[in-house]
Amino acid sequence: MTNKLKTGGAMAVAPHFLAAQSARDVLKEGGNAIEAMVAAAATIAMVYPHMTGLGGDAFWLIHEPGQQPVAIDACGGAAAGLTPSFYTSRGLSSIPVRGPLAANTVAGTVSGWERALEFSKLRWNGRMPLSRLFDDAIHFAERGVPVTASQIRSTTAKQAELEQQPGYSECFLVNGKPPGQGSLFFQPRMAALLWHLSRTGLDDFYRGELAQTIAADLAACGSPVALADLNGYKAELVKPLALAHSLGTIYNLPPPTQGAVSLMILGILDRLHLNEIEPDSADYVHCVVEATKQAFRIRDTEITDPRYMRIAAQDCLKPEFLDPLAHAIRLDKALPWGKGRGPGDTVWMGVIDGEGRAVSFIQSIYHEFGSGVVLEHSGLNWQNRGCSFSLDENALNGLRPGRKPFHTLNPALACLDDGRVMVYGTMGGDGQPQTQATVFTRAIVYGQALQQAVSAPRWLLGRTWGSPSETLKLEARFSAEIVESLRRRGHEIEMLQEFDEAVGHAGAIVRNPDGTLEGASDPRSDGGVAGL
Repeated sequence: MTNKLKTGGAMAVAPHFLAAQSARDVLKEGGNAIEAMVAAAATIAMVYPHMTGLGGDAFWLIHEPGQQPVAIDACGGAAAGLTPSFYTSRGLSSIPVRGPLAANTVAGTVSGWERALEFSKLRWNGRMPLSRLFDDAIHFAERGVPVTASQIRSTTAKQAELEQQPGYSECFLVNGKPPGQGSLFFQPRMAALLWHLSRTGLDDFYRGELAQTIAADLAACGSPVALADLNGYKAELVKPLALAHSLGTIYNLPPPTQGAVSLMILGILDRLHLNEIEPDSADYVHCVVEATKQAFRIRDTEITDPRYMRIAAQDCLKPEFLDPLAHAIRLDKALPWGKGRGPGDTVWMGVIDGEGRAVSFIQSIYHEFGSGVVLEHSGLNWQNRGCSFSLDENALNGLRPGRKPFHTLNPALACLDDGRVMVYGTMGGDGQPQTQATVFTRAIVYGQALQQAVSAPRWLLGRTWGSPSETLKLEARFSAEIVESLRRRGHEIEMLQEFDEAVGHAGAIVRNPDGTLEGASDPRSDGGVAGL
């Protein structure tokens, strides 16, 4: 079903419908797109806790009609003084994926909220208090929220590797077992934390009483992140990357995200004259997959913390850079494929308010449940983004003190030449650039209805949850003819379920020049579109 609103309306989309409703209610009370997004971000941390939380990182892409978009990088760096010897002296050859030693970077999400609200107040006259923006989140944390099938699946699949981590079982298990579907999930400590921040301000997370509590709990469980690391952190306003596309300008986040990768894929596809290829055909899937391989090759050799990059990310979007990548693609043959970056649990959300101001936002704790460490007093589930660092200091993503880890996260925004504005994105690690390319090309290049563009069968090239395979994974709704055609070209095919979470939880909103809005949420999630 396509969700449309008339001129002058506002709209929010999220992978859990309660978060979309939180944003909608703030908009209804006169809040702007940033304020609505903060409300949604707080709510989804309570209702989709296996996917996201305040103990992770976030990225913002903000657009105001007539102005250049701005971005916020809320990615925390590695603990100060943290070097490979911290791990090798403990007999480790790599950073653990779970546990206190994986909780080695600062959580940037809350600082990102603060930076966004500062922008809202300065530029958009935002005035809504935190107590209002956190109202729904506190309610769900205190009074409970029905447990989703998605949370149960993740809890069941990861119980063996997580139940021994500090605080995990107390928070996420019920009598040592995953919660039952439809039962209520409570987070009283998170409710108290949000009440505290609404009174003291968000900076208290990093430089106040709460920061001291967080640091003490991190130290007690053995994390290398210290109070000085929290004290020294603040999210940054950064300039978005911009791709000149034949249909408009597409924006995304600069490194350490893979925003450049998402834009490179669309730039390559633009050069393949995708509009001359039949929509959703084997040729279409093949072209997007092959463009992905070209962009991933650049990602895996160049994209990291921008302070350590050898090339400028914006240069990767120039015609002279993209042209050879497009020319390397053969329509009749799949090129060799190497290793991907693997899974990531994340939420993407979008908001467009009545003034046409738009936010594309993504928030993550990396793997499902992050490090698995839940801090004793605050109830924060700390991310494990830093497990992606290499203990080889000379590696592309080598561990160094204060270094930002590579991020699969990247929210997207398109300002089209016909006057439309589109915010879109997804969760899903390697799948994020692939799904972004699919949603954009289906909706904008082919003109499909937005919900059709999101719901139609998708794929994932590379690894997914609990599987090391590098196959091309297709949802079962693809026809046998398409599957066989892709096999003949050399793709190693693996079939997924008809609607499979492995290909991500996508969403999008388009605002037309006349002010009408169209939104779509992913049937693979528990999401929804809410508008007024």
